[in-house]
Amino acid sequence: MIKELKNPPRFNLITDNESLKSACQQAVQKAVVALDTEFVRIRSYYPKLGLIQLYDGDNVSLIDPTEVTDFSPFVDLLADNKVIKVLHACYEDLDVFFHHFQQFPTPMVDTQVMASFLGFTTSAGLATLIQHYFQLELDKGAARTDWLARPLSDKQLTYAAADVWYLLPLYQKMAQDLAQTPWQSAVQFDCDLLVEKQQKPKNPEKAYLTIPNAWRMERDELNRLKLLAKWRHEEAIRRDLALNFVIRAENLYEVAKIQPKHTSELLKLGLDPNEVRIHGKKLLQLIEQSKRIDEKEYPPKIQRLNEDPRYKKTIKAWQQKLKEIAPTDLAPEVIAGKRDLERLMKWVWLKNKDSQNLPELMRDWREPFGKQLLSMIEA
Repeated sequence: MIKELKNPPRFNLITDNESLKSACQQAVQKAVVALDTEFVRIRSYYPKLGLIQLYDGDNVSLIDPTEVTDFSPFVDLLADNKVIKVLHACYEDLDVFFHHFQQFPTPMVDTQVMASFLGFTTSAGLATLIQHYFQLELDKGAARTDWLARPLSDKQLTYAAADVWYLLPLYQKMAQDLAQTPWQSAVQFDCDLLVEKQQKPKNPEKAYLTIPNAWRMERDELNRLKLLAKWRHEEAIRRDLALNFVIRAENLYEVAKIQPKHTSELLKLGLDPNEVRIHGKKLLQLIEQSKRIDEKEYPPKIQRLNEDPRYKKTIKAWQQKLKEIAPTDLAPEVIAGKRDLERLMKWVWLKNKDSQNLPELMRDWREPFGKQLLSMIEA
């Protein structure tokens, strides 16, 4: 009987540097540890860390980042190549670790990625997997906790501890199942890919490409939008505010489209009075600045794949082909979703097969599948 199933989660609350150092010294002796974070990200650009959960197989440590001041032992643990760190659906956790500690957990395995290679849906939740493997219902009663509030109740702390308490035995079970498949190295590649994606810095020069409906704009409008979106991106970082709490994306679009000359026009466009009060003058300055940019420097019109006459036929044919070539023990969407297929198309049709910027379907274990799809449009 797995010991974690016999007992409810037991934990130590870590609120000082010495206790953290001791917990990390024990954890680095282990081959595998489970990790999780609780954070809040409602109005801020960066995640606000509320709690870190660490389970080394003997002890659950709930680390309070509002009390601990020296995280160097924990950062050393994150970086220790001899200790596998297990997380679940870790993409946002990776962002938390990098923002707060400038360190990703390495080596890292994500049980959600493992699950997708074991016949579960690509976004299987932790509770689903624990129910499947252990016939155990996780209590999600404290899911909506404000993790920055203090003190945290025993119920909230027990809820947080459970996420890693059951995650470690879950990983061990899943690793046994995965060992019976040919997909172990593919899982590791996909986990490394999650880290790689989080490592890519966001380019403020390209922030305009994320504004809804930017594709509808002419080059002069895109020129204005590019300036506005770059400013908004940098302002959000400077003030640690979520992008839409600086200025809503649809309002940025309207300003770029209409190019108002007075703050009164900004209000008529539907901007919030607070947006106008704080940023109105700056927005008008940026509109003026955009007029001084040479037309040759304007961004190109945004090319949309689905406007290409080849798009519909190709995407349907590729989706069908994927179903035919997917191994019987792997869902086609694990190999590639619609967006992955579109990236492959862009790589061929718009990027001249740039060898420095390979799409996922031309990398590692996916490459043989990608080549089969390519052969259909190159024949």
